Amino acid sequence: MTDTASPRPFAPLRLALAVLCLAVVSACSAPGPDHPPGEPFDPYEARNREVHEFNKSFDRAVFRPASRGYSAFMPDDIETAVGRFAFNLSIPQAVVNNVLQGNMRGATEDSYRFLVNTVFGLGGFFDTATELGMPEATDTDFGETLHVWGVPEGAYMETPFFGPSTERDTAGRFVDLFTNPLGYVIDTPERYYGTAARISNRLSQRGRFSGTIDSVLYDSADSYAQSRSLYLQNRRFELGGNGDAPYVDPYDDPYGATYEDPYDDPYAE
Repeated sequence: MTDTASPRPFAPLRLALAVLCLAVVSACSAPGPDHPPGEPFDPYEARNREVHEFNKSFDRAVFRPASRGYSAFMPDDIETAVGRFAFNLSIPQAVVNNVLQGNMRGATEDSYRFLVNTVFGLGGFFDTATELGMPEATDTDFGETLHVWGVPEGAYMETPFFGPSTERDTAGRFVDLFTNPLGYVIDTPERYYGTAARISNRLSQRGRFSGTIDSVLYDSADSYAQSRSLYLQNRRFELGGNGDAPYVDPYDDPYGATYEDPYDDPYAE
């Protein structure tokens, strides 16, 4: 009989190679000695602006109306429960990144939170861990792991659908597609439940903060420059760098694997 076993046992090797290659790629660009201090390192600005306009067109034609329809149709309690479910599914990925960063305390606390909410919170639809006074889940990703490993930020990039990023974070986003252990233990079609929940959560967030996001994308004199500034300030603040206040990327990927807390206003100061 032909062996039709899944090749998943080789996934860690593929991941290790991807990590090595992407870490090298993300370290390629660096500002030259003539680069003005404090200015964004944006050697791809012409291309980035074209992508930014494409992303705005997609948001205007598809994402914004879909998010408004979703928020109007879906009861608030259901939206909240779906957001919790999606967030809970992302926690194992944070555990992996915490281990890679040497943050074993964060990895342990996140593991306990995931187990409690999965078992007693019906898969994460209810936030039992918070009710029990457990620490909040760590907000981390592979882009931060590369930062901890000493990989420089690289050039600013605007990616199709994903929006503002840097070379380092773009590499991190790609690797994060493979770092969630649930992807290797849950079979289809069950694994798509999480994808659907994450998309629903992004629609919910876009609908909730539509006015603020629209002011950045459609009311700004230069929405590209403002989106770039907000992203870089927020990201550097998250990583412990400079920044007067935390900001959240106003045009983040609706299908991304890493998520902000869906219950906090990302533009609150």
